Amino acid sequence: MTTLTLTDSKIATAKVDALVLASTAGEDGAVLSEGTELPKNALTHVNQNLSATGATGKADEVVKLAGVPGVSAALVVVVGTGKADAPVPDAAERYRRAAGAATRALAGKESALFALGGGAEQARAVAEGVLLGGYAFQTFLGEGKAASAKAPLATAQVQLKGRHKEDIAGQASTVAEAVRYARDLVNTPPNVLFPESFAESVSRRADGSKVTLEVWDADRLQQEGCGGILGVGQGSGRPPRLVTMTYKPRGAKAHLAFVGKGITFDSGGLCIKPGTGMVTMKCDMAGAAAVAASILALAELKVPVAVTGYLCLAENMTGDLAQRPGDIVTMRGGRTVEIINTDAEGRLVMADGIALASEQQPDAIVDIATLTGACIIALGNRTMGVMANDDELRERVTGAATVAGEAAWGMPLPEEIRGSMDSPVADLKHTGDRAGGMMVAAKFLEEFVGKDGSGQAIKWSHIDIAGPAFNEKGAWGYTPTGGTGSGVRALIELARSYA
Repeated sequence: MTTLTLTDSKIATAKVDALVLASTAGEDGAVLSEGTELPKNALTHVNQNLSATGATGKADEVVKLAGVPGVSAALVVVVGTGKADAPVPDAAERYRRAAGAATRALAGKESALFALGGGAEQARAVAEGVLLGGYAFQTFLGEGKAASAKAPLATAQVQLKGRHKEDIAGQASTVAEAVRYARDLVNTPPNVLFPESFAESVSRRADGSKVTLEVWDADRLQQEGCGGILGVGQGSGRPPRLVTMTYKPRGAKAHLAFVGKGITFDSGGLCIKPGTGMVTMKCDMAGAAAVAASILALAELKVPVAVTGYLCLAENMTGDLAQRPGDIVTMRGGRTVEIINTDAEGRLVMADGIALASEQQPDAIVDIATLTGACIIALGNRTMGVMANDDELRERVTGAATVAGEAAWGMPLPEEIRGSMDSPVADLKHTGDRAGGMMVAAKFLEEFVGKDGSGQAIKWSHIDIAGPAFNEKGAWGYTPTGGTGSGVRALIELARSYA
């Protein structure tokens, strides 16, 4: 990962390979951000060249200028932040994205100074953008391709004027490392990452931390009545696992439960997907990756909130014991579910996890999953859908995502949806009407939310990351192609909000 430090030294004389500045999109093209501190001749040179090259200042635009007078760096990089009033999840997000775009453009360079302006919050966002933009998944490159691949930017300085009490660089590094770990898990091929090896990876990562783990294998899942996870996993030669992660600091202000969908590969089961639909299905464990990475980060950040995570891990395959439409499974807690479509497997593993989480009676349960294609139809590829049985919690989750720079949108859970899941032979079916599929899936999950000590439903929220969890298109901002680490920062910020 790129080595990062903060600096308040003069940017013009910095001994770095590249100096990164920000521009905005003005009426007549790119305009250097207000407050850029360069000698007058340097400012004139940069502005003239921005005009001559037709720079617009739009988001993700990167303009490289060499030989700028009065600047020690051999290269000046001007990165666009878009229109000043363009909608973004959070005010600092435009600079997080700009820093990421510039870092990607500086692959192969040794050093850079990012002078994008602003105070501590903006500096933190820039630092995160640099560290996330420098991500590269090169684990499985052959010798020839690995040798020719550009290494990410080696070292970066982020400008921050004045004194600051917080360890901004350290916090940004911890958050970024968590996102990068989630990305690595998602990008790892399914012949290498399967339920058992996923659990082993998290165990290694947690070793020496304040997070403890308990892993249930197939035999234990059978004993514990987790029919949802077992039913999905029974068609694979790679048996399922359920990993419970516990972070319980002294004086915890609250207790949260995070439940993550961990389908390490989704063929669709007997309701098999077309070949093109399987290409990205190694990403169907992105929810579990987000839960694992966020809890490890919360422990490192010493956030005074207890968090219990449930990683619901299975592989959905077509082996001779594969689950069939028409099967009836008994879930954790004893409810029976009629199987309709084996490609709607995620809600089955999640239901067991939510039922287990409910038994601890936490202050809130938040589950996260690449659950429905309907979420992509409704909200596109960059926005997560948020639903809840409590309006205040739904707003809290979307607000936390917004503060973290992740796009999220609250959706309703109409009561009439439940009737479409009535079954004549079981307590309920696991699918319902096709219309409103994102909400139908969430309504199924809500059925497994337990009661608190006063007999009221535990506060619960569902996050659907089917769109933003995996980027099949070109990289943008700090978001690479492939696994994105969607949801990690939102979960971290949510836990912080309880502190």
